[in-house]
This record gives sequence, structure tokens and C-alpha cells, in this order.
Amino acid sequence: MFANSQSKRSSAALPEMALSVVLLSVAVAGCGDPSPTPPAPGEAASQQQGAAESPDAQPQATPAAAATGRLQDLSFDDVKFEMEKGDPFSQDLLPPPVASLDGTRIRIRGYILPSFQQEGITQFVLVRDNMECCFGPGAALYDCIVVRMLPGRSTNFSVRPVAVSGTFHVEELIGPDGKHLAIYSLDGEEVE
Repeated sequence: MFANSQSKRSSAALPEMALSVVLLSVAVAGCGDPSPTPPAPGEAASQQQGAAESPDAQPQATPAAAATGRLQDLSFDDVKFEMEKGDPFSQDLLPPPVASLDGTRIRIRGYILPSFQQEGITQFVLVRDNMECCFGPGAALYDCIVVRMLPGRSTNFSVRPVAVSGTFHVEELIGPDGKHLAIYSLDGEEVE
């Protein structure tokens, strides 16, 4: 299966074979493409306003949001960072605003990476792109998030974008070849 190396939190090996297959396909094909994630309804106006204030600003977990457990709306652009293609990942590459998101509750939009299971899905990979265009090698590690739904919760596959809410973690998932398959995970509370 996968070794969880240098993770800020401990987690059991990924128990579902379907997730293993999906993660291996991500390793071969890449997590996604650098095109923007579709905004949530009503999110476009707030993104335009935020872009006018500071185009390079990345969200940072605010003490109030972390203390109250309030959801913070993010996009895949908010968790990306500078990394050269082919370079190995190290947590030193994470900018402080991204590293500070570890352990915060977020809502992020993306696509459920297709797998063999269509209903009652408890683990899946959320990607920034639906793979209809420009998907392939060269995708960045920050373009996917491994979602593990909380006990008793599940979702169904959809070809449309979904919004996933839960607790975000910086968690390195490493394949049998020693290469990173993913660096982010989410304890999924809800999929809309």
C-alpha cells in the first residue's frame, strides 16, 4: 500500500483498493492541470474583489476561523506553491500561508476523480480539473486532495464540480516507488 512518511498526523494505511488504484493513476497521469477551479455560486464576485486587493495574496488561517472551527472557502489556487517539475517535495517548499491551513476547516471545489465505485464512496481523490482537457503528466502535487469521509458519511460520484467541506491536512502520501502521490488530505464532512 502506501507509506505515510513525514506526516504531521498519523494515519492508517489506505484500506480501500479502489483508492490505491486511483492514486496510482494520479501518479502516472498527474493530479490535474493548472487551469482555475470553477468558482462556487456567488464566489466569483468575492474572488474579483480579493484579486483587486492583492493578486498574489494567499489565504491564511485566521485565529478566529481556527478557534471557532468556521469554514474557510478556498480554491486549488490557494494551496499551490512554487515547485519545479520533477523536483522532490519537501515541506520546506510550502509557503507559510499554506502550511498554516493544516488542521483548519475548509470548503473547496473540484471534481471527484472517477473510480470503480459510483455510490457510497467513503474515500476519493478531489482534483482541480475534470480531465476533459489538458490532463496529463506535468500536473502538480497541489492539484489533488485525498478525501476520507468521516465515519458514517459517504458521497456518490458526479461528473459535475462538487464542494467538499472538512478538515484540511498537509499529509504526504508516498507510493511504493518512494515518490509522492499526494501531499494534501481532507477529513470529509460533506460533499455538495
